[in-house]
Amino acid sequence: MPKNQTKCFKNPFKAVTKKNKQTKNQTRKPETSAKLQKNKSHSSHSSIVTLSTRIFMMIHVFLLLSLCFSDYGFLPVASLGINYGQVGSNLPPPDKVLDLLSSLKITKAKIYDTNPQILTTFANSNVELIVTVENQMLAVVMDPQQALQWVTTHIKPYFPATKITEISVGNEVFTDDDTSLIGYLVPAMVSIHGALVQLGLDKYIHVSTPNSLAILQESFPPSAGSFKSQVSATMSQYLQFLANTGSPFWINAYPYFAYKGAPNNVSLDYVLLNKNPGMVDPYTKLHYDNMLYAQVDAVVYAMFRLGYSGIEVRVSETGWPSKGDPDETGATPANAAVYNRNLLRRQMRNEGTPLRPNTKLEVYLFALFNEDMKPGPTSERNYGLFQPDGTIAYNVGLSALSTTSSTSSSSSSASIFLTSSADKVKS
Repeated sequence: MPKNQTKCFKNPFKAVTKKNKQTKNQTRKPETSAKLQKNKSHSSHSSIVTLSTRIFMMIHVFLLLSLCFSDYGFLPVASLGINYGQVGSNLPPPDKVLDLLSSLKITKAKIYDTNPQILTTFANSNVELIVTVENQMLAVVMDPQQALQWVTTHIKPYFPATKITEISVGNEVFTDDDTSLIGYLVPAMVSIHGALVQLGLDKYIHVSTPNSLAILQESFPPSAGSFKSQVSATMSQYLQFLANTGSPFWINAYPYFAYKGAPNNVSLDYVLLNKNPGMVDPYTKLHYDNMLYAQVDAVVYAMFRLGYSGIEVRVSETGWPSKGDPDETGATPANAAVYNRNLLRRQMRNEGTPLRPNTKLEVYLFALFNEDMKPGPTSERNYGLFQPDGTIAYNVGLSALSTTSSTSSSSSSASIFLTSSADKVKS
């Protein structure tokens, strides 16, 4: 869940502006014949053929561009998932949610419990699910027998029909107000993993936990990344568990909080993933053109400092609120749309961070729906891409297109779009 992470950005670089460079259009020169044609009819025929060829090539290029950037949609983004929260009074039932995810071609989702209705509904679908052991259960599942009972009850009856790929043990435990949870975390993870081993499921289901960026003592520049001293002892045990089991380190990263905390010192373009000069880490000389990647690499460096270099970092939550209280600077539909649209474009390119450019960054957007029962400031209830009734909260470019059946196909199809004039998702 989003929490203020401003403390991690003690030295944000000042806002800067730069005009976008103009790229010259490169046009192909028309080919000319080496010899004069002997007669006008031959010359005319040749011109027609050349013109036809060019028209064909132009149509071909147009279709390719359309498949990537217009209302024809494009292939699913394998590294993109979405958080499916349920803290709302008027959310659609799981079958409608599954229809929505399918229409958007989103094949990864995370839920914050093990809701049996969702697990049953998502069976035999192509959606991979991350499920969660709630924080209040950590003290219970520390006991190996209780952990075995939990997995037997909440996981085994649904797997493999429901594609459960990971169990999140707690959520932002290291920074929870209940500090006793930190002591329960690693033993609970060990017990849950042990239960999976006992049931023969450990090869299919990872065990990890999402962390707030507030676990970092320093995050700027990225190479200065380090964990807070009060969590370092348990953090070392946690990292050892991840290394032993091949599980990822998940981070909830919200550049929005850095901007909200210091809008006069943090470049809006930098946090929105827009084109901007960015910053260069003075120690590594790596160039960062957005804060999200800098945050992720700061976590990598923090792990380096504890002696762990081979653990993959993934983003369990990131997003931007479309509405906020008067003091929540930047929480607007326009900014939310730009942030998520730019993130989607980068996901399409399978980008990695400057430190790990060859490893595509897996990201889960927060969130699928606005949730009206969430406590806290107004922004907490306005991170959703969609309203509960299926109406688009703002035009990020994620929309569904249902095609009518034709003689060649009786099924409907849908895709994710970068541009759309749709106002509502059809279910």
